Amino acid sequence: MLQKYLTELKKIKMLSPEEERELWIREEEGDEAAHQKLISSYQPLVFKTAVQFHMPEEITLELIQEGTVGLLEAAESYDYTKGVAFSLYAVHRIRGRMCDFMNREFSRDELSLDRETAEGWSLAEFIPGLQLLPEELAERHAVSYRVSQAIDRLPQKEKLVLQGIFLENKTPSVLAADIKVTPGHIYRLEKQGVRRIRGMLSRFMRDFKK
Repeated sequence: MLQKYLTELKKIKMLSPEEERELWIREEEGDEAAHQKLISSYQPLVFKTAVQFHMPEEITLELIQEGTVGLLEAAESYDYTKGVAFSLYAVHRIRGRMCDFMNREFSRDELSLDRETAEGWSLAEFIPGLQLLPEELAERHAVSYRVSQAIDRLPQKEKLVLQGIFLENKTPSVLAADIKVTPGHIYRLEKQGVRRIRGMLSRFMRDFKK
């Protein structure tokens, strides 16, 4: 589905300032064709905003749908006579729609990146550059989602330990009893697992900051 969308996106030609102004004049007069032309011409802006979340294809497609709704809302309230570029005006509404979607989807099961372990450190400290992330909560969820995927790829015991600490709020002693190891071994598994995650996410975090 995403590939089909991208194929259609490549067919879209950028409007000249004169063409766009003419379309806004016609749109204001109720010309539906002009309205549709404007919306389709700004689909690349929706896509560009969606891919900044670095999510899997199925979620990216949903972000595109939400962003298109934001684009439509922006077009309804935009006043071309004010001299503000529509792209600057619309991107906030587009991004807001996407952030609302991410909050709804991930707020319940979000991985606790800031929760401290018994030794006083958090998972966030072991992920390169996380302290430089934008302040938007939705982008925080995107990172959390990637960390959860990385945890799934860990060796079984490391996976159980990190899930227990960062998702289930279990203590080291409870985890030790669960998987039949000593509390000291729990700490070693914890550190090993976090270091593996740091390696798995290093490229993602470099791309995220661009």
